[in-house]
Amino acid sequence: MAQTAIPYLFLRGGSSRGPYFNRADLPEDRDQLAQVLIAALGSGHPLNIDGIGGGAAVTTKVAMLSPSEDDWADVDYFFAQVSVEEQLVDFKPTCGNILSGVGPAAIDMGLVTPTGDVTEVRIRAVNTGAKVLARVQTPGGELTFDGGTEIAGVPGTSAPIELSFMGVVGSSTGAFLPTGNLRDEIDGIEVTCMDVAMPLVIARAADFGLSGYESAAELDANREFFDRMEAIRLEAGQRMGMGDVSKSVTPKFGLLAPARDGGTIATRYFMPWNTHPTMAVTGAQCLAACALTPGSVSDGLLERPTQSPANVTLEHPAGTIDVLVEFDSAEGFSLTSAGLLRTARKLAEGKIFIPERIWKG
Repeated sequence: MAQTAIPYLFLRGGSSRGPYFNRADLPEDRDQLAQVLIAALGSGHPLNIDGIGGGAAVTTKVAMLSPSEDDWADVDYFFAQVSVEEQLVDFKPTCGNILSGVGPAAIDMGLVTPTGDVTEVRIRAVNTGAKVLARVQTPGGELTFDGGTEIAGVPGTSAPIELSFMGVVGSSTGAFLPTGNLRDEIDGIEVTCMDVAMPLVIARAADFGLSGYESAAELDANREFFDRMEAIRLEAGQRMGMGDVSKSVTPKFGLLAPARDGGTIATRYFMPWNTHPTMAVTGAQCLAACALTPGSVSDGLLERPTQSPANVTLEHPAGTIDVLVEFDSAEGFSLTSAGLLRTARKLAEGKIFIPERIWKG
């Protein structure tokens, strides 16, 4: 079988991993691009046995980088969520965990030149238009992944990567509250539909008869809950102006409960057809914003911080994640920016091969 070779880097970004490509090495046509990514990841099989996916939604993510067309940014980051078992690619969302590896990958690819012990990489998320400043460790002008920073869901420690997200409100829908309401009732469940870095439908775990402290495996086994959640998500997508979202991973879904391990609030995040084993970076920003917003479904579940910036610690199945939120509450809640600390590590580099009948290169 004749095959096409495509250069790539393979990185863990946050608590996700996947290939990082130079956009110039891939087809421009979106439909052909989808077929290339399906072949590369092995989409369509639960183990992704004919590709480099890992059989889970957090390991079938793709980053594509290019010099930015935006005057502010250095790098354009184009994200693709490749389905595990269905041969589908969703180009609508972004991924903050994979974004954690964009700065190091851009330096490794030669798209950004190190500028000292810490290199600032300005990133534009093509899918949503969000702008992110990543501070990457480059001691002596050399990229390093070694460091003492630990994040939940990832063993060991790595060099810290500071991410500051700007312009995240209404990133997909154009509005902080896409339905115009702090709360909506769908199928007897109160939800807050919010768009901060990622559009989410957020509910209280107790309203589904859940504690909010279930493990990811326990939630995944509860198909009755998933069926009800999906019906609510589909209706919420319509109300949020997103149309038919039955084949889209957005809006995502989140659950809230009172904290029990010293955090600000307990959370569970869905991708949306299974439970995230930890927490998405983008989802964390939206859940933190909901926790800080009076009148949302978070009311009564936490002692709400009132001073900006506020550190919101979200409890999730594997531990916690901290979100530093700057906001203005003079005239209602208004979010300014959100920052997180993540890590990344380069795992491999080389060429990935796909059948030439899919793309000749």
